[in-house]
Amino acid sequence: LGVAPDDIMAVMAFESWIDPSMVNSIGATGLIQFMPSTAKGLGTTTSELAKMTAANQMDYVYEYLKPYKGRLNDFGDIYMAILWPAGVGKSDDYVLWTKGSIQYERNKGLDINGDGKITKAEAVQKVIDRRDYYGKKEAN
Repeated sequence: LGVAPDDIMAVMAFESWIDPSMVNSIGATGLIQFMPSTAKGLGTTTSELAKMTAANQMDYVYEYLKPYKGRLNDFGDIYMAILWPAGVGKSDDYVLWTKGSIQYERNKGLDINGDGKITKAEAVQKVIDRRDYYGKKEAN
């Protein structure tokens, strides 16, 4: 895919704690929290994904990200491909969602400054913060 494997691992750790069986409150499942429609598009189901090992599920992570090859220019684009594909290639000030939308309500914890808008930079910063926290914790 032309991206650092550690970056994909950091996104998976943020999304699922690298637990292939993790299911969130809206039914997204697995390492990158595949939505049921996404799983279906990849020829599987979230139920099947949840039964897989992390190693086996990585084939689906790869297939999901493959269409973005060449467009994943930085860490933010990798996360956008998973969270909100419309954000791939957009600037950091790109607004993903605003208060009042269902997407905002599901992701309001990403609104770092509490202004009712979630930008690409805010969403990505949350992933970076978790990656850096655990990176420092392991180094100690």
